[in-house]
Amino acid sequence: MKKSIGFYPRVRTEGGGRGVVSQAGGVLLVETVRKTGLDQAISAALAPWRKPRAVHDPGKVLLDVALAVALGGDCLADVGMLRAEPAVFGPVAFDPTVSRLIDALAAGGKPALSALRQARAQVREYVWTLAGDAAPDAAGQVVVDLDGVLVIAHSEKQDAAATWKKTFGHHPLMGFVDHGRGGSGEPVAALLRPGNAGSNTAADHIEAARLALAQLPKKYRRGRRTLIRTDSGGGTHEFVDWLSARGRWLSYSVGMTITDAIHQAVLKVPASAWTPAIEPDGEVRDGAWVAELDAGSDCLKGWPSRMRLIVRKERPHPGAQLRFTDADGMRLTCFATNTPGEKIAPLELRHRQRARAEDRIRAARATGLRNLPLHEAAQNQIWLEIVQIALDLLAWMPLLALTGTARLWEPRRLRLRLFSAAAQLITTGRRRILRLAGHWPWTHVITTALQRLNALPNPG
Repeated sequence: MKKSIGFYPRVRTEGGGRGVVSQAGGVLLVETVRKTGLDQAISAALAPWRKPRAVHDPGKVLLDVALAVALGGDCLADVGMLRAEPAVFGPVAFDPTVSRLIDALAAGGKPALSALRQARAQVREYVWTLAGDAAPDAAGQVVVDLDGVLVIAHSEKQDAAATWKKTFGHHPLMGFVDHGRGGSGEPVAALLRPGNAGSNTAADHIEAARLALAQLPKKYRRGRRTLIRTDSGGGTHEFVDWLSARGRWLSYSVGMTITDAIHQAVLKVPASAWTPAIEPDGEVRDGAWVAELDAGSDCLKGWPSRMRLIVRKERPHPGAQLRFTDADGMRLTCFATNTPGEKIAPLELRHRQRARAEDRIRAARATGLRNLPLHEAAQNQIWLEIVQIALDLLAWMPLLALTGTARLWEPRRLRLRLFSAAAQLITTGRRRILRLAGHWPWTHVITTALQRLNALPNPG
């Protein structure tokens, strides 16, 4: 009779091992930092905050925290996992040094935030140049999605307040550049707001749009080639007027609340005016139709002259509750755009693809935005900048180094398959070599990605 030992083999464990590196796949992010010049840009930006005879460069300290967040950390102390692997991440500051830098940058206020944002904008333009046909502006247009995200607070923190979902925390307004169906997205704005901040506050949307535009190359900071998309929170007179103001001339696609006037106008649309909605592959979307309200409708009075109002009606999902603004058993949604000449079905599809911002928010929650770990609002604003740097790296690395379906992997999958890979550290001929495990299923993805990064020109 064979003795059962259980489902898993018993392994004897002991400490004191040498030459083994955990999180070895993080070298992909390190090479991305090096090849994009992010280390040089951040170091130069934070030079005013470097104290005389300081051992650690403030730029390196901040980037170490961002790398830790990109690898799955959610507090400043998680930088310790980088400190444990100096062969990959170099010398890493201790926790008190990290905390002092965050305090100094928080005390620096707008100059510190501006320095970090200008450095990121400079690097972003260079990354898009390196990406070539894979860059988000390759088609001649840049799409920026604005959306709010609720961040729960489990303790009393500055500006934490009750939210509209009856939770307690903060309500940042985020902005992301959409990479389209073949990629992810880059964070370009993060405006820290109290938990009770309104979803349709025009001043906040304008400020978030300003921050997002400042992150784009100069040729996209005004003009029709930049499209701003929002949900119905952006459908206010002040924000739409700001987007379409003379000298700015931005394209927009903003959701609108179904008012009584719009509801009555929809009821008057003849059956022949409804066009079937379409899917991204061009096929007809089952049970959905779109129509454009007449330009002379009362709904458009007081709005910019070139604004178009497009309505979609769709059969609700089984079990969904209809609203007072719905009609004839159909769920109604509405958005406004100033794109002329385009058919309404492709415009409605373009606006519906704003839902990709929800994927970006999910990635942000998994990358340091699960909570705001610091107490003061100024400190948490610096934390938001760190989160954005981490998300930038998680977007730039696939953009420059991965192909196929791997480019679509979200942070959790990147960590599980690539970053968590272990390796053996070998020192020979004054060189350090990371020998990745041959049996790891995604070793070839890591090595191929490193070859692509190494083939890129060095910055500067």
